[in-house]
Amino acid sequence: MAFKIIVCAKQVPDTNEIRINPETGTLIRDGVPSILNNDDANALEEALKIKDKFDDVHITVVSMGPPQAQDMLFECIAMGADEAVLLSDRAVGGSDTWATSNAITAAIKKIGDYDLIFAGRQAIDGDTAQVGPQIAEKLHLPQVTYVEEFEIADNMKDITVKRQLEDGYEMIKLQTPCMLTTIKELNEPRYMHIKGIFDQNKKITVWSAADVDVDLTTVGLKASPTNVYRSFTPKPKGKGITVEGDSEADIAKNLLADMKKKHIV
Repeated sequence: MAFKIIVCAKQVPDTNEIRINPETGTLIRDGVPSILNNDDANALEEALKIKDKFDDVHITVVSMGPPQAQDMLFECIAMGADEAVLLSDRAVGGSDTWATSNAITAAIKKIGDYDLIFAGRQAIDGDTAQVGPQIAEKLHLPQVTYVEEFEIADNMKDITVKRQLEDGYEMIKLQTPCMLTTIKELNEPRYMHIKGIFDQNKKITVWSAADVDVDLTTVGLKASPTNVYRSFTPKPKGKGITVEGDSEADIAKNLLADMKKKHIV
C-alpha cells in the first residue's frame, strides 16, 4: 500500500513586487506576478525527498484559490508531485485563517487516505502561521510546527524532527499520521524538471465547495471572524548623521556640540 503524503500549498503575490495604494490602504495586485509560497515549497521538497528515498510514495498537493492557482499547482507537479487538487469557489473567497482551514480540512477529508501532511509555516501574504495548526486540530492529528530538520524511519511510521524556537530548538519524536509545518532552514527546494513538465499521467483536479461538502456558514468572508482593517507602509525614516572624531572623547564632544546647535540640550 502506498505511503500517502498531502502537501498544503498556496499561490501568493510576489512580495518583491507588492505595492500599497496610499489612498485605500489596500494591496495593488494588478500586474503583480503570483508564485508558490516560499515555505510551502520547502514542505513540498521534504515530501519529494521521502519519495526519492522510498518506493511507492504518493504526493497530493492541495490548495485553495482562484482558477489561476492551477499554474502554481502545475509547478508543484513539474517538481515531482503525483497530483494536485484545487478548491476554487466564490463561496470560499475572502476566507480568513479559520474559514480557510475549514475549507482545506473538508478537501483533505474528501481525499480521505493519508499518512503525513506537510504545510509551510506561513504564507508570505499573511504571515499568520495559523492555517496549518488549525487543520491539524480539525483533523485531530498530532502536529509539530517550525520544523527545521526531519527524519523518518524505514518503517515509515516513526518520525524525528528538530523544531526551531526563538532561543534554541526541540527534538521531538512522533508517529504518522501527523501534521508538520516547515521553515526555509529545512531544505533547498528543487526546480521543475522536464519529465515532470511533460508527464501526461499527472493531473490537477478542481473542486467546488459543493464537491467537498463543506458547511457554507463556516467559509468565506461573512464567516470569517478576522478582517483586515487597513494595510499601510510605514513612513521612511530620515537620513542618519555620522559624528566623526579622532577619539571617543572627540566624538562625544562633537555630538554634544551638534545637539547644542540644534537646541536639543
